Amino acid sequence: FRMPVGKSEKKKDEVVTEIDHVDRNLASLTQLPHIFENQNLTRLTLSHNKLTSIPANIADLVNLQILTLWNNHIEDLPPSISSLPKLKILNVGMNRLSILPRGFGNFPALEILDLTYNNLSERSLPGNFFFISTLRALYLGDNDFEMLPGDVSNMHNLQILALRDNDLLTLPRELGQLTRLKELHIQGNRLTTIPPEIGHLDLTNSKNVLRLEHNPWVPSIQEQFDAGGSNAVMEYIRGENYKYFYGRQEASTSTIPPKKNKDKKISRAGGHRPGAC
Repeated sequence: FRMPVGKSEKKKDEVVTEIDHVDRNLASLTQLPHIFENQNLTRLTLSHNKLTSIPANIADLVNLQILTLWNNHIEDLPPSISSLPKLKILNVGMNRLSILPRGFGNFPALEILDLTYNNLSERSLPGNFFFISTLRALYLGDNDFEMLPGDVSNMHNLQILALRDNDLLTLPRELGQLTRLKELHIQGNRLTTIPPEIGHLDLTNSKNVLRLEHNPWVPSIQEQFDAGGSNAVMEYIRGENYKYFYGRQEASTSTIPPKKNKDKKISRAGGHRPGAC
């Protein structure tokens, strides 16, 4: 007869594949010394802590599929993180990242990447960032992007692209090559026009999402939006008249809409030298 194992006890041979340390006031992963010895770990959740960095030996978790670091104080990630062979979901939203490590685009299996609410811009990205060909969803909202590199066209499996509440002044024509895109969130930026190539995308059926509000659109786009929402705008930018108009707008030097004041962003608080964002 064996005594039943209590909930707080673990059988010695029990394999732990999922670990949650949420809201535990963790400031460093050295407080969890044996975590990197667990080769069987598939999910690690460390949300709502005070972590400022992630050690390079995160790469030892070779079976890790989901890593959630939402709402910490992380300022940098180790280059080794992108060598995790099975990682499918990486959530580093609500942190203090102002740069991503060299080679960050090397993830072999990543499908969902959440970098929402950091201090990232186009200057923060390594050259291979947009070459994560397995990526299906990319969340870059609440950052500091003024432009998006045309390399985004290499993410040919992308279905969701969230860029809301940045400082975007333009979108690349290459976005129109993302034929699998089902959701495009570009609300709350400084956009005045949309490349006509965006009209190639199928974003107007009832299952798909195109968010355009809170941008300083040129009057012709704003009128379409006010009259019939994003579907009317898509119809308008597919027309020959708009293609001609867009070409002329690109060549002109029109007034640049002002930036929003982001000094009160949580991701700005503490840990950054003045002017670093």
